[in-house]
Amino acid sequence: MVSRVIPVEPFDLVVFGGTGDLARRKILPALYRRFLAGQMGETSRVIGAARSVMDAAGYRDFVRAAIDEFDPVSAGDEGALAAFLERLSYVAVDATGDTGWDRLAGEVGSGRIRAFYFSVGPRLFGALAERLHEYGMADSDSRIVVEKPFGRDLASARELNRVLAQHFHEHQIYRIDHYLGKETVQNLMAVRFGNMLFEPLWNSQYVDHIQITVAESVGVGGRGDYYDRAGAMRDMMQNHLMQLLCLIAMEPPAKFDPDAVRDEKLKVIRALDPVAPDNVVRGQYEADGDKPDYRAQVGDPESTTESFVALKAHVSNWRWAGTPFYLRTGKRLKDRASEIAVVFKETPHSIFGEDAGRHRNILTIRLQPNEGIELGVTIKEPGPGGMRLVDVPLDMTFAEALGPDSADFPDAYERLIMDVIRGNQTLFMRGDEVEAAWAWTDPIIEGWEERGDAPKPYDSGSAGPDDALMLMHRDGRRWREIKP
Repeated sequence: MVSRVIPVEPFDLVVFGGTGDLARRKILPALYRRFLAGQMGETSRVIGAARSVMDAAGYRDFVRAAIDEFDPVSAGDEGALAAFLERLSYVAVDATGDTGWDRLAGEVGSGRIRAFYFSVGPRLFGALAERLHEYGMADSDSRIVVEKPFGRDLASARELNRVLAQHFHEHQIYRIDHYLGKETVQNLMAVRFGNMLFEPLWNSQYVDHIQITVAESVGVGGRGDYYDRAGAMRDMMQNHLMQLLCLIAMEPPAKFDPDAVRDEKLKVIRALDPVAPDNVVRGQYEADGDKPDYRAQVGDPESTTESFVALKAHVSNWRWAGTPFYLRTGKRLKDRASEIAVVFKETPHSIFGEDAGRHRNILTIRLQPNEGIELGVTIKEPGPGGMRLVDVPLDMTFAEALGPDSADFPDAYERLIMDVIRGNQTLFMRGDEVEAAWAWTDPIIEGWEERGDAPKPYDSGSAGPDDALMLMHRDGRRWREIKP
């Protein structure tokens, strides 16, 4: 099965921070794959913009090296790569000054879609928006893409929204969260709202609890300076895991429309109860052989920033009252794996007696690395000797169920960048949604700062601190094992 390519209108995409790590690893290889898929028409162009001084030829060499490193299979088509590189140009600009802006304004065409990707730190968002307005590039055909973190608390998020709103309307602002571009995350909406099988059961009457796990096996690496100022709560929980919770808990929108979907997500965030201190666990990873501990990696022996956070949340509405949501994320854990597990209640009465054991149906949505959906069902164990029950999975691993060509489906950045060009904001966060997420997150962070809580140490390669296990055990539940 091959994904259907939907053509897009001609566009100019300016990548601010065009020589940065995100551009090199994700944005530029994603654009090349969309070029190979036929979505960049003959007149569509990509313009890199950064402080570095180089000419167009030098930038093409830079992009060629990035694609060779991060997408070597696609880079093997030398003719196609050369054709893609011809679409690229470069302008050296000063985000906070006037250098290069006249030239950039001359490079960007008129009468076509113009997108500006802010692949830079949030402190430059306002300056870039101001320059785009000042040099006549912020018109009704323009749209901007802003990367996380969108602020570090409610006050800064509001200020960013205010600054951007001075020059762009809300429908022109695309706050990107690459998790929402994952195939499985979108399939979550298809499973929920496209199958009558699940909707009648998708509530507190039948669901015992829901677990959302985003586990990483690596440490902070070269992101130590940023990460130590953010921590797992700001870096992952406030955005990625919050978005996954919203998609699981939201009511069916009236239609698959950007604002209809985001309206329902916003209702979920506003229905979240405050989180009590004993329902939050923070952790920090220890050294593992020749791998340094968190504090050594960030260069601060006194750091109290968390590399792991787990919490228990409640959505106070008619659908979910009484059903807990357990969320956890962290670095240097056992394996790299992200999943959502919807754990249904046990049958109210077992006709098979105590010897049959206790069994639950679990719907598991795997986000990475092996994207797919699995439904655990209870059947009779084969063989004589009575009615012995066993749980088996009904597994739909995409690569197996949809054939080898499923690997050619666009990755998150490919899909989201093309959605920007199409003007489809369904998978992007709205300003009020971001502010509501911070309004829920801020008191949690302020609480542990006021109490002086230190993160609990945990072994690298483990499932996190023991206190996180107790978060579930005291409720008579247990975390699912982290599996790659």
